[in-house]
Amino acid sequence: MPADMTPAATACSVDYTIQNQWDGGFTTAVTITNNSAALSGWNLTWSFSGDQKVSSGWNAQISQSGADVTAENETYNAALATGGTVSFGFNGTFSGTNTVPATFKLNGVTCNEDTTPPPGGGGGSTGSGTRVDNPYEGAKVYVNPEWSAHAAAEPGGDRVSNEPTGVWLDRIAAINGADGKMGLRDHLDAALQQGADLVQLVIYDLPGRDCAALASNGELGPDDIGKYESDFIDPIASILSDSKYANLRIVTTVELDSLPNLVTNTGSRATATAACDTMKANGNYIKGVGYALHKLGAIPNVYNYVDAGHHGWLGWDNNFDASAQVFKQAATAEGATVDDVQGFITNTANYSALKENNFSIDDTVNGTSVRQSKWIDWNRYTDELSYAQAMRKELVSVGFNSDIGMLIDTSRNGWGGAARPTGPGPTTSVDAYVDGGRYDRRIDIGNWCNQAGAGLGERPQASPAAGIDAYVWMKPPGESDGASKAIANDEGKGFDRMCDPTYTGNVRNNNHMSGALPDAPLAGHWFSAQFQQLMKNAYPPLS
Repeated sequence: MPADMTPAATACSVDYTIQNQWDGGFTTAVTITNNSAALSGWNLTWSFSGDQKVSSGWNAQISQSGADVTAENETYNAALATGGTVSFGFNGTFSGTNTVPATFKLNGVTCNEDTTPPPGGGGGSTGSGTRVDNPYEGAKVYVNPEWSAHAAAEPGGDRVSNEPTGVWLDRIAAINGADGKMGLRDHLDAALQQGADLVQLVIYDLPGRDCAALASNGELGPDDIGKYESDFIDPIASILSDSKYANLRIVTTVELDSLPNLVTNTGSRATATAACDTMKANGNYIKGVGYALHKLGAIPNVYNYVDAGHHGWLGWDNNFDASAQVFKQAATAEGATVDDVQGFITNTANYSALKENNFSIDDTVNGTSVRQSKWIDWNRYTDELSYAQAMRKELVSVGFNSDIGMLIDTSRNGWGGAARPTGPGPTTSVDAYVDGGRYDRRIDIGNWCNQAGAGLGERPQASPAAGIDAYVWMKPPGESDGASKAIANDEGKGFDRMCDPTYTGNVRNNNHMSGALPDAPLAGHWFSAQFQQLMKNAYPPLS
């Protein structure tokens, strides 16, 4: 054989994995490894031996003519370096047998795929493609070394610096790493090096993001849905699909704060904003979340958790049911189904107490329900645990799977320290009873920015209560909610007066003072004073 022909058999390898198979259908993941010269574009071809038909795919443009199939690169994954890998997948239908194709060709060159099926399988390797009910159960969760270094550098910070926190992908540049910070692959590689089983990601760059606030506005305009899909979600999906990370459980918390805005801050409500009305009218929150769930949910080791606000936002009767319907709408948009949702997360980056022990929603004081107190203000829930458990039941009732689980962010809701009440308030009035006994010491439940007096809450842990998959620190403690004053930046972050300690409030916090700490930096930047306060007021206390 001529020398220039010898690499043909080893020029590439293909891992064709049938991850799930049912009566008449199947899901397959394909990973190509290029062992030859770097490619600026690629196509993989094969032929089915039966009547298999590709019905939908991701991370490649897949076409079929008879038994012959061609998968071509997308624009974002066209480059395939020597030794590099690329992954894509598809759903298909079949009758009879569903065997692994015998031959694969990359740009016309035959690859050396091993097609021996596993014992009892339908062909291909099964890998780690079967999702577990609760990804946190028994898992070692990744510790972000960047956050850990900040925490450990603070006096006393080494008490919590090894706790796992969320990795925030809050702009396109964050995928590859911006401003000298680690990119998504860096974090996934670090997780492998740590021997971690689970990585927590925050997917957070919707068009017109956070339409009712300014501190965390994003880089994409209200109509940039195409850019969101092609430049943000697609590249993330491509990286997460890499077979290198197949044994990691990847938890994605999808688009915080945005969907609840469609319920509470639109239309004729006093809290409505023009920006939220725009996002409801153009449908891009629904489309964006649906697209993200569909793309990410197709990856078998990804676990999608959708944001479900918190009890101080959606706990009222006119918000609760309506929000569940909006979540269902998003979870069935753009090709997504409820099977793409493993659960929901509440209280992310918020301060609502996990459990108020000194009063309950059924208490009365001198014949007056606690729901009539100024703090509760007719809410159905007094705390985050009761809200999360009730929201889970509501979500199942509107069509989500019965095995969904909830996450509760406890990174800043401990409210310990000297101000923590030790028992109920006086029964002289319903307000005295509630205000004297509540752990949550905010001036108003609508206050959300860098709250004075807050403390670290329960440490991250799996299966802490019925229906709860985990308590998590999705918002890394010590990272600012927003700047106390206007600061010029290239991160798309505006100045929200709710982060200004001198602000006297608006309709969303009943015109109370903001309760924010002074001298705060931009959202996501390290805020030493906040971190020190959180440790000081931690509950359970730090040892």
